[in-house]
Amino acid sequence: MTEGNRNPARILIADDVADLLMALQDALERAGYAVTAVGDGASALESIRRDPPDIAVLDLKMPKLTGFDVCRALRDDPLLENLPVVILSAAATRENKIEGLDLGADDFITKPVDVRELLARIRMILKRTRQGLDANPLTRLPGNLSIESRIDRALSEERPLAVLYADLNQFKAYNDAYGYDAGDRVIRAIARVLVDEVRGGGPVDFSGHIGGDDFIALSTPDRMEEAARRICAAFDALVPSFYTPADRARGRIVAKDRQGVVREFPLLSVSIGICHNKDRALASFAQVAALGAELKKAAKSRPGSSYVLDRRRANASR
Repeated sequence: MTEGNRNPARILIADDVADLLMALQDALERAGYAVTAVGDGASALESIRRDPPDIAVLDLKMPKLTGFDVCRALRDDPLLENLPVVILSAAATRENKIEGLDLGADDFITKPVDVRELLARIRMILKRTRQGLDANPLTRLPGNLSIESRIDRALSEERPLAVLYADLNQFKAYNDAYGYDAGDRVIRAIARVLVDEVRGGGPVDFSGHIGGDDFIALSTPDRMEEAARRICAAFDALVPSFYTPADRARGRIVAKDRQGVVREFPLLSVSIGICHNKDRALASFAQVAALGAELKKAAKSRPGSSYVLDRRRANASR
């Protein structure tokens, strides 16, 4: 958001010159932004991964990691690849600017920094990003437009495709009992699990956030079941950390159901429905979505984390 709003945009700024860092932090905060200031590139990357800002302003020459190193790491991370980055440099050579832009930096500003210019650039980048970015604001995973486009492209090119529809079980009860901040932490955690456990198998690999606690991941038929098993195992390993010691020991929580009745609920788990084109063709995104919803519903009928794979073949009766 722009300056003056109740929910200000969040900016991370990194520079190893302490006086400049403090001056820029003060100027940005006076302009209405929420600012995190760090003194080196490694701290910047750690902070961004822990709690992603809306934009990162990075000095080029910093200890541990340079601004370019941080930018490169962000562009290699599916959860952070769209995070806007501004590079500051006292040695703004033509070669540096070209390298920064090739790495995916959104802007390059020469030191000494003109604060008014920096603010104008930040406003412009944030406005452009919010208008054009198809990403969930909580997880930063691509949203429905990107999901549909990826699936349609794979189908039109007749590539091997497996679509994993993932949904959290007992999330509403957890959210009601622990609050929205804790619920957001769970949503970010399952997003990271999907990205980590699915990527690396090939160009089709992709993770997206449909909305709420509904996610999607794309893989290939030869990797789909192993990916689903890894997602379930990785999420189950995280689940205890979301609860108080008492609830962990009890293995369930007390909360109201959708009818307002107080009852006990199991701990969080994940259900995955998998449709694929190994044994029969998939004709359209609409068909994929319908199959995914059906299979996910079947997985949710089972206790704990699980997946259901579509085992029907071409010409087989449904």
